[in-house]
Amino acid sequence: MATFTRETIKDVIGTEVGVSDWLTVTQDMVNQFAVLTRDPVEIHTNVELARQTPFGGTIAHGLLTLSLIGGFCTAAPVLMQGITMGLNYGFDKVRFIAPVKTGSRVRGRFCLRSMEEKKPGQWLSAFDVTIEIEGEDKPALIAEWLGMQFAN
Repeated sequence: MATFTRETIKDVIGTEVGVSDWLTVTQDMVNQFAVLTRDPVEIHTNVELARQTPFGGTIAHGLLTLSLIGGFCTAAPVLMQGITMGLNYGFDKVRFIAPVKTGSRVRGRFCLRSMEEKKPGQWLSAFDVTIEIEGEDKPALIAEWLGMQFAN
């Protein structure tokens, strides 16, 4: 895990800082997400009906794909010195580019856009995140993801 100071963080801003492992998006994951979010739209959950669509089968919810960023980010551990905790701070931009067909494999690619000390011991990170779909030309999504890190 990389730990940075005010001086050393400058060396990685604008660079790729991590790529996660591939994850298979299963129908069970999609179904569980539909139940938890109360979003049982048939393109996600009705396998027979979805076969008749242009996608040829079910697809993951865009928000399910977006939520994978939290787990994928362990591949991009950019921490400031003395960090005691970090929080998801939100998104400045999210675009869903291509559907994730159930059974596809996806992964996260992270580039550090910026790291700014907002006040002593409080660092705001911004990452450009791409969720790639294995074997596809277009990514599932691109996002500008923010995090807040707190140091002693």
